Amino acid sequence: MPYEVFLALRYLRSRRKHRLARATTLIAVLGIAAGVASLIVALAIAEGFRDEMRDKILRGTAHITVMRADGQPLGDYRQVASQVASVAGVSDAAGTTYDGAVIIGPKGSAYGVLRGIDQSSSQVTKDVSATLVRGSLEPVFRRDEQTVPYVVLGAELAARLGVDVGDTADVISAQSAYSSPNANRRRVWVAGVSRSGLFEYDSTWIYVPLETIAAFTGNAHAASMVAVQVKDIYDVKQTSAQIRQKLGRAYLVIDWQEANRPLFTALTLERRLGIIIIALIVLIAALNITTTLILLVMERRRDIAILNAMGATPNGIMTIFVIEGAILGLCGAVAGVLLGAFATFTANRYHFISLPAEIYSISSVPLHLNSYNVILSAVIALALSILATIYPARAASRIHAAELLRNS
Repeated sequence: MPYEVFLALRYLRSRRKHRLARATTLIAVLGIAAGVASLIVALAIAEGFRDEMRDKILRGTAHITVMRADGQPLGDYRQVASQVASVAGVSDAAGTTYDGAVIIGPKGSAYGVLRGIDQSSSQVTKDVSATLVRGSLEPVFRRDEQTVPYVVLGAELAARLGVDVGDTADVISAQSAYSSPNANRRRVWVAGVSRSGLFEYDSTWIYVPLETIAAFTGNAHAASMVAVQVKDIYDVKQTSAQIRQKLGRAYLVIDWQEANRPLFTALTLERRLGIIIIALIVLIAALNITTTLILLVMERRRDIAILNAMGATPNGIMTIFVIEGAILGLCGAVAGVLLGAFATFTANRYHFISLPAEIYSISSVPLHLNSYNVILSAVIALALSILATIYPARAASRIHAAELLRNS
């Protein structure tokens, strides 16, 4: 074993002469542990919020949206969907539409969005069915002679209107609300209530079959766009490029990353700022290592002088104290990782972080802990700890042996 490592371990295990030195050592380790744990929890919160928002958004919207460049309806949406479905990486393509409407229930009225559902798309119907908390999609797609169409409402919208499965409501298309509201006022049955977890969807969406959407809007078209689902959401850029190449410039192709760029850019910026701010906290905690090593150098001046007299180089003496600081930082980093992992597990188990859904769109934030964030937090703490050893280590290497031994 190199003598630098041997002496560094020996100094750490030996009893310190001053209580202040022992206290600063303990405070240094605890400070780094608290900083690392805070950084891990902050990264887990940022990661969880981003993943939760992404999953909620993609659960209710398409990975890629295809529409005409001139904004006109898609009269041949089935043909366009068939072309898009043949592109590599696409798992499903179906026509849909989003039209504004006013829906009136027993407790009052609210703004809603008529979301067209293509029954021929198994993926879309599967996704909608997965969000149902009450009722069923079966009445919505019933083929018999029904005089009143069935719809599925978002949970928040249904609660605001005061309706549930089996109740009725009136829908007025926003396109005709000012011209002839009574002419396009349609009575609907509530077949189901869905909860996607995203407040914007649950408070506004009204799922309607594409076959009956024209009766609500008064338009002749059945779809205004094609909703595309891809196999790999992170490879959506390449898939979008292939769709553009296949359809040409007559169509506009927008992927989920482009559509939600402001949101995810803000989340990325928030994550980076969080790392910087908490890293500064870790740096302040690491400065306790500087104090600890300064006290240790004051205690071990005679030992340093003897090592100099025995032929130890200044770099060797400096290495001793750098190793000590690194060991303290490593102990704090390991303790912080364990504390951060425990805090993350506890917060997820008992749902400590809850949010007002009408402000943040989601009601709770899961903490997602991954190995990259854990390693990043530990490396930051270790690097700052080593940085904090530079001054006392250099001071120790500059002690003059002859002068110190002559004056002692």
